[in-house]
Parts: sequence; C-alpha cells; structure tokens
Amino acid sequence: MASPQSSDNTASSGPIDLRTVRRLFSEPARIRESDFLRREIAHRMHERLSLIKLQPREVLDLGCGEGADMTGLQTQYPESRVIGVDASSALLREARRHREQAMSSMQRLFSKWLPSRGGAGYAAQLICGDFARLALQSGSADLVWSNLALHWHPQPDLVFSEWRRVLRVDGLLMFSCFGPDTFREIRDAFAGIDEAAHAFSFVDMHDFGDMLVNAGFSTPVMDMEKITVTYDSADRLLADVRAWGGNPLLTRRRGLLGRHAYARMLQTLEDRRNAEGKIPLTFEVVYGHAFRPAPRTTSSGEAIIRFDPRRKP
Repeated sequence: MASPQSSDNTASSGPIDLRTVRRLFSEPARIRESDFLRREIAHRMHERLSLIKLQPREVLDLGCGEGADMTGLQTQYPESRVIGVDASSALLREARRHREQAMSSMQRLFSKWLPSRGGAGYAAQLICGDFARLALQSGSADLVWSNLALHWHPQPDLVFSEWRRVLRVDGLLMFSCFGPDTFREIRDAFAGIDEAAHAFSFVDMHDFGDMLVNAGFSTPVMDMEKITVTYDSADRLLADVRAWGGNPLLTRRRGLLGRHAYARMLQTLEDRRNAEGKIPLTFEVVYGHAFRPAPRTTSSGEAIIRFDPRRKP
C-alpha cells in the first residue's frame, strides 16, 4: 500500500486522500477476503518474469502488504535478499508474523541438518514507508516488483522516477495495477444519482508507458487484460470493492446516500445479473516492465561514449 500525497498534477490518478488510504489498509482482516485476485495477478506476473533472464541479488517488493509476494519471490530467487516496503504498519506486522511462523516450522524440520538462524534477520527486510520516497541507496536493487499497489499513489510519474533511482543499471522493474475499466459497474450504478465521484478512477495503460519513458526507463512493455469476477449478491460485491480500497478520492461524497438512492443503485447492480444469475464486476489489470539503461551523460552533463575493443584474432 502506498502512502501518497494528494496532487492536481495532470500525470496523476486523482486527488487521493492520504488519511483515507491509510485507514482503508489499517485493518488486515477486512481486506483479506479480496486477496484472491492479488494472488492470481502475482501468479501471472511470475509467468512473465520467468521469461526474463535475471539473477538478482537484491529484490524490492513495493507495496508488499502481508508479504505473500515476498514468499514467491524468495522461492523463485532463493539466493536473493528480498526486502518488503509498505506504508501500513498493520500489514507489515502480519507479514512479520507469517514469516516468523514459516521460519519456525522450517527450523523444527531442518534443525538436525541446518544451524538455527532464528528470525532476527527478517525485521531488517521489512520497511514501513512511502514507496515514492524510499530510504534506500541509489542503484541498490536488481529487481523492483510491485503488485496492485501503484494506483494508490496520486503521482505515478514521481513514483517511477524513484523506482528508477534505486535500480542498478540493467535492473528490472515489474509491476501491475488497475486500469480505467476497473469497477465500471459501480460507476454505472451510481450514474444519475448525483455528481459526486463514487468510484476511483485509474490511469490508462498508455499513459503509464509514457511516464516510464519520461522517468528514464528503456524498452517499456505494457500489457492489459480484463478479468470479470461474479457475485451472488450486490452486498458481497460492494464489500469486496471496499476491501480493495473503496473510494479514497478527496472529491468523494461525504454524506450517506438516501434510502431510495441507495435502493436504485442496488437495483442497477441487480439488473446486471448474467445468465447464471451472477452479478459481474470488471477488473482491468495493467502489467508493465522496463529496464534501467546505462546513463548517457555524466553528472556534469558530459556525454558517455562506450565501446568494446575487438579482440585480436
């Protein structure tokens, strides 16, 4: 989970209320039931990552939440140091608890063959902070990974610049986030009730590509797919939308809807039931990856010319 600052910058995902974002992600139990999609998207990201030859020494999981992706990254790169960063201290406490439990089980299993390492080193691998202002040295990571977290920051262009800073030359950025068609059923259901923004807006895939180039990344590759999740009831659908982060916009409606307006909104969702009697909810998932290229100029602005001398026959 990011810890964004609100902004009216044109390269933004909306005027996000920082306090609301923090509050929404301060209750791990409330958001846990929506984790099924994060796990599915992480699986699809790993499929893409497996096509890239990479042996990272340092891996950053930015917006790591309860740490499920860290486990997958450590499995894929067992020799790497994986560091998780999240702005929610509550989620990081859960990540630390899960890790300590897993390490305790492994120690009991392998205590006869491996020296006890304890869990002391893991605390240093979890950092509570803003992934747009990382307390890490420049060029310290070989892989930056972020799963469904970027859209909670109001200025992804600034985030990309920071992520490029912490990557080493030829380091890889891989991320996923929601695109504009996400929650479109919610927007349609509230249309005509009032002028307030009842559903969060998301940045278009092509805009992300432009931001990556402007931030100094090379050969960005963007991809998008739409996933439809179906629900038995409108109440369950709305609960998952709230678990996904709900509506953190500063422009959101402050008061409650009237009873009749709320009933009209629910009926609009009910009218969308498909042939199987389920209510659909759309997720547009954007995937992106890019590399940090070698610099073309020195810090003083002088051009860098690279050449590889040919070996004599």
